[in-house]
Amino acid sequence: MTREKGFRISKEVLLYFFLSLGAISVAWPTIWMFLSVFKTTEEIMAVPPTFLPQTLNVQNFQDLFSRCPYFRSYLNSIIVSVLRVSFIVFTASICGYIFAKFKFPAKNALFILTLSTLMVPIQMEIIPLYLIIERLGWVNTYQGIIAPSVVYAFGIFLVRQYMQGLPSDYIDAARIDGLSEFGIYLKIAIPLMKPALSILIIITFLGAWGDLLWPLIVINSTEMRTIPLVLSALSAAGRTNYGLLLSGAALATIPTLVVFFLFQTQFVKTAALSGIK
Repeated sequence: MTREKGFRISKEVLLYFFLSLGAISVAWPTIWMFLSVFKTTEEIMAVPPTFLPQTLNVQNFQDLFSRCPYFRSYLNSIIVSVLRVSFIVFTASICGYIFAKFKFPAKNALFILTLSTLMVPIQMEIIPLYLIIERLGWVNTYQGIIAPSVVYAFGIFLVRQYMQGLPSDYIDAARIDGLSEFGIYLKIAIPLMKPALSILIIITFLGAWGDLLWPLIVINSTEMRTIPLVLSALSAAGRTNYGLLLSGAALATIPTLVVFFLFQTQFVKTAALSGIK
């Protein structure tokens, strides 16, 4: 009995050891990036590399803020990302809810048509999208960046699949009590789909925050640049200043970490419920 217990403890210790090793290996580049922003370029490029900075150097941040409108670009990225996430969460939640809980003609055909848009590469859509945005006069504007992404087919699929796995008893009871359909969506459906929406928020925020291709096409002024455009310009400007580039990348990483830690509880809950099912 004691031997079996000891063997079980050893297996758990090994499991935690390998999980910790995997977590450290995944987080190591991010940790090294945050530490390197306080190093000089020579120390960053030193071989063998150093872990902790030898001296606390803040010149990288000073150069970053003086050479480019980083704070304006940061604000642009926040506005674009928050608005894109808001629109996608609204459209995905209401469309996914309708596809899951309503019956109407050609529902399956419409759902398949929606999913089929995921098979179209973004490169094929760029020219028609740009022509539409130009005709609307939205080039170099926030709405020009956001408009092509207000509906996300994968988000609709995610919410629809999640809602199909939930019973309709609360929804039917609300209808019997006389609650309007939109009221049912707001007061019943939205709370039920919170775990799925948390995953969608994380995915869409990461995609919106790191989007480079479409803003590169539709933005033509320095004032409207987003963070990926600024970092791309820093890396392409002749001799790369790695201290400057790492400082910009480190500051750009903070919002993604904040969003993930805010919604990770619902993310883990969704994974646990999926395993139970």
